[in-house]
Amino acid sequence: MSEKKSLLVDKSKMPLAMGLAFVAFTTQFGGGFASGAQIYQYFINYGIWCLILPLVTQGLYALFFWYGMRYAYKHKTYDYRSFSDSMYGKTRHVMSNLYEICYLIMIGTASAAAFATGGSTLQTLFGIPYWVCTLIIAAFIFFIALYGTNVVRKCASTLSVLIIIGLVLVLVPNIIAQWGDITASIGRMTSGEMPVISSETGAFGPALWSAVLYFFFQLASVSVMYQHMEDVTDVKQINKAAIWMFICNFLAMELSIFGLLAIAYVADLATASVPMLVLVQNGVGAGVLTPIISILIILGAISTAVNMISGIVTRCVNAMERRMDSKEKKAKGHLARNAVFTAIFTFLAFAIAQFGLMTVVKKGYAYLGYAALITLFIPFVVHVIGTKGKEI
Repeated sequence: MSEKKSLLVDKSKMPLAMGLAFVAFTTQFGGGFASGAQIYQYFINYGIWCLILPLVTQGLYALFFWYGMRYAYKHKTYDYRSFSDSMYGKTRHVMSNLYEICYLIMIGTASAAAFATGGSTLQTLFGIPYWVCTLIIAAFIFFIALYGTNVVRKCASTLSVLIIIGLVLVLVPNIIAQWGDITASIGRMTSGEMPVISSETGAFGPALWSAVLYFFFQLASVSVMYQHMEDVTDVKQINKAAIWMFICNFLAMELSIFGLLAIAYVADLATASVPMLVLVQNGVGAGVLTPIISILIILGAISTAVNMISGIVTRCVNAMERRMDSKEKKAKGHLARNAVFTAIFTFLAFAIAQFGLMTVVKKGYAYLGYAALITLFIPFVVHVIGTKGKEI
């Protein structure tokens, strides 16, 4: 299909607002989401509240992303360092450097986890060595992130459509086939019985905190959106992007929760690393849907890592090019500079993934959430109050 005819490239058919929403979608819904592990850890394990708390999580997510994008657009801060220096004002010497640490934690946890998840899935599918699998993932990520924000956004749009189609193919037939199990699980949760792998009590307070903590560590990825604001021509595009962000993310999460509720009390879940696979094995079409799940996990892993690595590459390249005198110098070596920094940060995530430290990575998400609370959530709230929202 030619570029002009491609739905995902033709701007008249894929508006910028939708492209931005899909970048946010692929950043949040990576391999951990596609496997069902994050859904269980942060939502289903807390009982019946899992059905309503995605409203809180995705509402906060869309709201804070909207504010960050509006600020970046108005103040022309197209990478996270220039954004931080502008928003933090007099405290930038401390807070901007703290956010640098927060972003590196994100690279070291979320991106490394994406490599590890995608690599493990490839290893399971083809039986080739793990390091070769992660190297294949690294190659995909490097070449996509290398060519800048337009390619990243088009890739995010493509992957989002594929992930959404895959989720529908996997979940809808199983929701229909296992509807009795789903309603039975809802009934048991309503009566206070917790899922098989849960150690929680079912109280609302811990459930709410888990959902908010999930939002905190997802908030750290807001910085991947700033680079895309350079292509925005009207704030209405950002407003529409935030609305689509909420709709796509909320529906995807709710669909996954309803599907996975079918196996909330299945004993096999206690030893499974991929809950979504347990769902298919207990439902319909395992022979066809198992490869689809594997592909979803790989696509999710690639999309998450691409967005995050692209964000830090843009920050580093912009910092170098601001020191150059002429536009000609900037343009001449731009791709080479992109290549160097893309290689550095792709290799960093690849190297961390080789250790297979999934326990460390799992804990890293919690640390990332607390880091985002300090460097993003609180400063955003203080900034809104202090400026009365007039700087967007």
